[in-house]
Amino acid sequence: MACPYFMPMEKIEGGTWPHPSRLPLGCGWAGHCTAPGHENQTPSRDILEAFCNLGYASSCTWAPRERAWDAVRFGLIASAAAEGSKPEPSSIVRICYVCERNYRPVERGELEFDAQRAEWVRRHEDARVQKMAECFLRSRLKSRD
Repeated sequence: MACPYFMPMEKIEGGTWPHPSRLPLGCGWAGHCTAPGHENQTPSRDILEAFCNLGYASSCTWAPRERAWDAVRFGLIASAAAEGSKPEPSSIVRICYVCERNYRPVERGELEFDAQRAEWVRRHEDARVQKMAECFLRSRLKSRD
């Protein structure tokens, strides 16, 4: 789960995670904070590794006490062919997201990316969640190559 106030910008090469591909966004990311009072501040490397990429907002001193979410999760959704029909490759990549507060889902939904046209068909209205989804997808597609 990534912190909902984290705005990832570029991959971190050579982080200290034992299994970077298992991170919530598919690898480690550097970026900046969007929490009130810390907008556009870049956390130190140890904070990025311990909190932004992995942590619940409740464990970060920069996160506001009153917040809608503590963390955001992502997952790829496999496209299922209609029963009895021949499976055909789809250019639409579906991503499930769950925004959590106190370890419980408070918002969930699906985002869609058209890989053939290289554009988002269904986006998230929150720029942070959308950017995290883009990073997640980029990491997952790269790991398939």
